This record gives sequence, C-alpha cells and structure tokens, in this order.
Amino acid sequence: MYIPTFVPGDDPGPDFAALLRREGLSPAAPQSPVTAAGPITHGTTVVAIRYADGVVMAGDRRATSGNFISHRSIEKVFAADRWSGVAIAGAAGPAMEMVKLFQLQLEHYEKLEGGSLSLEGKANQLSQMVRSHLPAAMQGLAVVPLFAGYDQRREIGRLFQYDITGGRYEENDYATSGSGGLHAATVVKLGFTEGAHRDQTLELALRALVTAADEDSATGGPDPRRNIWPVVATIDAAGFTRVEDSELARIYQALMGGEGSGS
Repeated sequence: MYIPTFVPGDDPGPDFAALLRREGLSPAAPQSPVTAAGPITHGTTVVAIRYADGVVMAGDRRATSGNFISHRSIEKVFAADRWSGVAIAGAAGPAMEMVKLFQLQLEHYEKLEGGSLSLEGKANQLSQMVRSHLPAAMQGLAVVPLFAGYDQRREIGRLFQYDITGGRYEENDYATSGSGGLHAATVVKLGFTEGAHRDQTLELALRALVTAADEDSATGGPDPRRNIWPVVATIDAAGFTRVEDSELARIYQALMGGEGSGS
C-alpha cells in the first residue's frame, strides 16, 4: 500500500481534500456528457430552519432518475460532526461522496489539530469542496448542499446555503434547496416565527416538505403505508440529534387532521 511522505518544508497541512487532489486521488471530471451513460439519480428537497435553541434540518426521501422514482427511502440529511449537519440536493452519487469526504475532512482536522474547526471554517471548507466539483457540475452532476450547525462560541444555530460555483451565503432564518425548494421556502416564509420552539419548527419543516411533495413530482412526501418518513434532525447545544419516526408520524397525523398549530 502506498503511503505518501513529506519532508518538513513540504507539509501538506490539515486540508485532507487538498492532499487527495495533490496525490492525484481526486476523481476526474467527466470528459463527455454523462447523460450518455444513462439516467442520473437525483435527490430533491431539503430544508433548514433556525429556531430558539438551534437549527432543524429536514429532507424528503425520494430520488428520481428522469421521470422515474429510483429510490423511495434515500437519506439526504447527515451529521457532518457532532455539532453540524449537511443536507444534499442534486446528483445523488457525487453528493454522497462529497458528504463522506467532508465528514472525513472534519475528523482529520480534529485529530491533527487537537480541536474542532469553527463553524465558519466548516462552512468555508464545504464551499471549497463544492467549488472543486464545478467541472462535474457543468456536465450535469450538480450538487447544491445546505450546511447548518450550532455555534458553540455564539451559542446560536447558524445555517448556510451554496450555489454550484461554491458561493457560500449565510441565511438568518431558513434555507431550502432542490427541485421543491421554492414551494418549501414559501411555506416556511409564511410560517416562520422568530424564537419559535423546537416542536413548532419541526411541524413547520414537515409541513414545508408535504407542500413541496404536493407541488413537485420529484419530492416524496411522508408515506405511512410503507412507514417512510422524512429525515429530520435538530442541531443544538446537545449536538446533532435525529428525530424519531414515531414523533414525525404523530406530527403528520396532526397536520392531516387539521390540528397543526401553525398557519
């Protein structure tokens, strides 16, 4: 097995992704239209909403290949580390590869430096990874993630969205991405309340995904018959915590019964 070595003056530093590119281990960009190889699996709607104690991240479970439903239970919301999460929309394969590399990058930095990267630094690192993916994005493999986390220094939740060029934009209240993002954003905009509690925000996130699924064929809503529920997580002072399906089922039943507390 090949293990690269470096002299003291040639230390590559803590950037693991840059080290991979330097050693020629980064995947090459496609040289021809990727559509010629067949349909590409895409993930769709994801949402991040700030609340009083942190951030809620949510994503539907449907993945599509053209006009076909290729997967009904794909996961689009992941823990980046204990205090942050990333939600993916776009070409599913490259998106999941980016998430795994991002997780590894943060772990690599923490082991090397003896402490975790700041939330701002994590957001910048993901921005660089999205930017380096631009050649593949121009071939139709775009990945447009959301990033959110709990800033331990400020003791607040923060969230960021990106474009395919790696542009990073911090949002104050909420952010959405994916084909159903516009419909989800409308629901969140109308229902968002400054300083809302966890339960209110969970309901708002689920209502946004239900509405997006109703308007966008590529977005899948909750599926009680198959027991498939969105992936929803909270990120607060306790860290990244995935919400149990049983709680989501209870909120969904209240929404469908007209018992939701939101507008």
